[in-house]
Amino acid sequence: MSDKELIVQLQNELNEHNYNYYVLDNPTITDYDFDMKLKQLQILESQYPELRKSNSPTQRVGGQITKNFETDFHSYPMYSLDNSYTKEDLYNWESRLKKLSTGTIEYTCELKYDGASISLTYKNGILVKALTRGDGIKGDNVTANIKTIKSVPLKLKGEFPPLFDIRGEIIIPLSGFKIMNEERKLNGNEPFKNPRNTASGSIKIQDSREVAKRPLECFAFSILGENINIDSQFQCLEKARSWGFKVPKEARCVGSIEQVIKFINYWDKARKKLPYEIDGIVVKVNSFVQQRELGYTAKAPRWAMAYKFRAEQTSTKFNSISYQIGRTGAVTPVANLAPVELGGTIVKRASLHNEDQIRKLDVRIGDLVYVQKGGEIIPKITGVDFSQRKASTIPINYISKCPECQSVLVRNNGEAQHYCPNTQGCHPQIVGRIEHFISRKAMDIDGLGGETVALLVKADLIFDIADLYNISFESLVPLDRIAEKSAMNIINGIEESKKMPFERVLFGLGIRYVGETVAKTLAKYYGSIALISEATIDNLEGVDEIGTKIAQSVHSFFRDEKNIRLISRLHEYGLILELSDEYKSFKNGPLKGDRIVISGVFEKFDRNEIKKLIEVNGGKLVSSISAKTSYVVSGSNMGPSKRIKAESLGISIITEKEFLEKL
Repeated sequence: MSDKELIVQLQNELNEHNYNYYVLDNPTITDYDFDMKLKQLQILESQYPELRKSNSPTQRVGGQITKNFETDFHSYPMYSLDNSYTKEDLYNWESRLKKLSTGTIEYTCELKYDGASISLTYKNGILVKALTRGDGIKGDNVTANIKTIKSVPLKLKGEFPPLFDIRGEIIIPLSGFKIMNEERKLNGNEPFKNPRNTASGSIKIQDSREVAKRPLECFAFSILGENINIDSQFQCLEKARSWGFKVPKEARCVGSIEQVIKFINYWDKARKKLPYEIDGIVVKVNSFVQQRELGYTAKAPRWAMAYKFRAEQTSTKFNSISYQIGRTGAVTPVANLAPVELGGTIVKRASLHNEDQIRKLDVRIGDLVYVQKGGEIIPKITGVDFSQRKASTIPINYISKCPECQSVLVRNNGEAQHYCPNTQGCHPQIVGRIEHFISRKAMDIDGLGGETVALLVKADLIFDIADLYNISFESLVPLDRIAEKSAMNIINGIEESKKMPFERVLFGLGIRYVGETVAKTLAKYYGSIALISEATIDNLEGVDEIGTKIAQSVHSFFRDEKNIRLISRLHEYGLILELSDEYKSFKNGPLKGDRIVISGVFEKFDRNEIKKLIEVNGGKLVSSISAKTSYVVSGSNMGPSKRIKAESLGISIITEKEFLEKL
């Protein structure tokens, strides 16, 4: 056998051993023999570097240094999941599903791993890209780091689609986490707090060789792509397992919410015996046809729900209460606690939410209170140990005036929150709105942070977001902690922010209920802030994914004289308040008003290129066929379910060539 033939043999053999060990938990070779074969392969590949493939087992040891992770667009958005905490939530969800979908509903129940979400792209069976969740639209490219994880296949087994994405969760098993911390203690380092944070931090380490040293694993749970020939979520899991992915055996397909609850109850107790941490159960409508029928809200799929287990709880002393004022004026009472460890972190403060919650709990200063992490993240007080209450304690008298500006607080009908109405004179509100405006997802102004913003407001240099564009270098330099270089960075960052696209400016305005996704939707639909400001509530509600609450909030914002003046000033300072002429011409292009579904493999363009062509020519790409669909662009191997659905609704199916003729 030649050296070149031996390289291929060793690559295939070691990949198979990795699969047996890390995916099947069934090693067929000793660690020593594996290491010897790997060393032999490394030597041979160094002699014949042209034969060192990207899917070679030697690539798992790491070696790439990444100083700054590049961001890239997800082929499919990575949505969050709606959460439920009670059985009643699940029954209510089932009722909504039955109203929106047809036929009997089956559910797939999966363990909800407590780790870091990842999206993997495979082309012709080879791992080509790995992205973190990021903001759901774009994520950090961490491919070099993910390649070091043994349970992530570099090359797939069996038959698979030519191009697809698969979603998963990166975790650290409890045994591996324990060993890591023992080593850190021996080396005089602080132990890691919990597996979840450690897993999330590990995939962002700049040196992939360090990532390779960590006991990371990846569980796969969702496949996305064209012509994947998969009809259900449970089949999706089985397919992923056959291709070489680590897929948990605990998942079940059930026929009712009652059976879902039975699954939840079992794992709420049995999770303590698992070799890794879970914080709940993910429940999905099993049928992909029904998933397409149900669709998505602006933030989450309607066909999935995350049931969160009751969070870890501890007790500690409630020392005092303080009140925080947010950028919207909302008042949040906060309990200051005797420090206590909870879920691997030290908790000193916990939210009391509002006055009603304080009354409901009957919590008093000096009480021994029960604290848990709401949704495993944000600490909250859940109860009081009344047996430990001292007779001298008195009920909390909720504040009636803003602790910052002394304005009389208001509480709107139907709302639990108190608000400070002094939007223009209350320091935390001003600072909060400006912080939101300069944030990374909005205007992303270099050189500015929360402390600097607070300093500028305190110095009476800025009172609102428009004032940022009137700041001079000379006014910054005299301030404490701002050197000449810092001042110049701030000025340059502010000037550079004028180039930010319209949707980022719209998000930065901080309109209540208008997040990133909604801002993009409104920007693309109306094209300018002038048209949004003129829109009626009914008109706004007619926009995809815009509900009544959002529509009313947007409408109210643009009826406020202060906001109208603010936007006028932003316009004067040169901010972009409409889509570019190029984009507007695209919007009014030959596909204007067309709702288009694509399916199959195309000859001249790949899926992303087709999507781009649709967008830049004024069309809208939709994922599922309905009566509103204009037509389907079909390549070879069009999905049979889409063809049947299109034909049943009388929707035209056109070829790639016919589509290009429309442009």
